[in-house]
Amino acid sequence: MTETARARVTQAMRLRFALELFLRARLLPLRLRRDLPFDEMLDLATPPAKMPYRGLSGEEISAAVHRAVRHPLMMRDRRCLREGVLCFRFLRAAGFDPRLHFGVDPGSLNASRLSAHCWVTLDGETLAGATAIPMVPLHVYPEGTPPQTARTTGTG
Repeated sequence: MTETARARVTQAMRLRFALELFLRARLLPLRLRRDLPFDEMLDLATPPAKMPYRGLSGEEISAAVHRAVRHPLMMRDRRCLREGVLCFRFLRAAGFDPRLHFGVDPGSLNASRLSAHCWVTLDGETLAGATAIPMVPLHVYPEGTPPQTARTTGTG
């Protein structure tokens, strides 16, 4: 394949990524209802086995996802979940092996409302959902990976 043809393929892949991200970011709030069973929510985060975005970097994907969800019309109080699900999905579609973490703010355990959080790590670095509040990790997806506390680095 010539350099020009390779550049066209890369440009087409980035355009497809941008379009799919735009659509999924807008439609995901309609599918992530509050009463959605946890396993169905994880299904939304998991792309098909194909990897159409191989070649995009993890940082490029997480930055694009962060931009796509930064001004939410819906899910204002669950932005980290929306960002986490999208970032995880697109990292997987690019061939990466990220982790989707779920945790709670220990300061909210005695409050009237529990404060939960979602974040994505790749090779131990937080790419989405970074927070300055130390969270108590509860679950990591895929299972079998020890949970990590959200770090303050990244684009979250």
